[in-house]
Amino acid sequence: MDFSIPDHLQRLIDTTRAFIDDEVIPLEPLIPEGAFQANLHRLEAARQKVRDLGLWAPHLPQRWGGMGLSLLEFAFLSEQLGRSPLGHFVFNCQAPDVGNMEILIEHGTPEQQERWLKPLAAGAIRSCFSMTEPEHAGSNPTQLSTTATLDGGAWTLNGHKWFTTAADGAAFAIVMAVTDPDAPEHARASQLIVPTDTPGFEHVRNIPIMGHPGDGYASHAELRYNACRVPQDHLLGARGAGFLIAQQRLGPGRIHHCMRWLGICARAFDLMCHRAATRELSPSKPLASRQTVQTWIAESRAEIHAARLATLHTAWTIDRHGVYAAREGISLIKFHVADVLQRVLDRAIQVHGALGITDDTPLAWWYRHERGARIYDGPDEVHKSVVARRILKDYTP
Repeated sequence: MDFSIPDHLQRLIDTTRAFIDDEVIPLEPLIPEGAFQANLHRLEAARQKVRDLGLWAPHLPQRWGGMGLSLLEFAFLSEQLGRSPLGHFVFNCQAPDVGNMEILIEHGTPEQQERWLKPLAAGAIRSCFSMTEPEHAGSNPTQLSTTATLDGGAWTLNGHKWFTTAADGAAFAIVMAVTDPDAPEHARASQLIVPTDTPGFEHVRNIPIMGHPGDGYASHAELRYNACRVPQDHLLGARGAGFLIAQQRLGPGRIHHCMRWLGICARAFDLMCHRAATRELSPSKPLASRQTVQTWIAESRAEIHAARLATLHTAWTIDRHGVYAAREGISLIKFHVADVLQRVLDRAIQVHGALGITDDTPLAWWYRHERGARIYDGPDEVHKSVVARRILKDYTP
């Protein structure tokens, strides 16, 4: 296996890293918790610079205004973007928009692509993905109470959703709803495009995450669909294919998440090492002289390196053999990288002492928002069980 990085890709990585360091990280103090919308104009200048550099929407095909990178190539850039909470947004490849763009390309009609994908790809609007319901376990997306009934050339939606990421300020939601209640379990639901200005679309609240509500693309909303009617042509993909489309969305999406998490790990690791080397316990006795801190640094380096290689190999497998062939690797990296992320952040906060739990560094922000990494896109326990059952098939008489 060739571990070298082609020259053209290394140049992209270097350019992206420099841009994050010089243009994006300095913006972090300007975006306090709960003020994303109010400071959105401050990010537009940085977004324009990304366009000017030709780095806009690296995940998108060139015909949609993107860079046309493969999943593996994008993984390398996503790692750099993850080094700042604002990185992916500035480059227009933030969740959940990145997944919505991918399924609109794959399943959207030309009319849907013109109306929704085109402005989304241009960064003119934002979107959200509305699947999880408070009344059902999020780990089983076949169990939904939200319904969509076809009547008179329109769909009428009724239901209750929550943890709809980035609904605050989004132009439309892609909603998972039961359209065929008598069909087999995995063919009951469909996906529908619902503009957020549709009568009956109710933004109940931004859900506080560890005491902080968040806003914009960093928020998680509770929504209600109250007799919400959209035209029949707002069905995304085939009727009854909602679960299948969701699974297609989640495979590459976990690569996006894992590389972003590794970018967070890299930044947290740098902050931890800098703090250890410069914070003195007494004259000429920095934190780095303590064996416990040295152990944390060594273990973090080893864990980040191993998690990174596993994620890149999974992206490589998807590019060459498809999502199905990489399904075990996708589950493995999902729970493994999420666990590494939590350990590295925890160590970095501990090395910073009281400073680590303030918002003077991004560590506390990440700790609040990324604890969910072990829950969303399938809880770690579910992925571990799936992997174990596949392994044990080879040992079962």
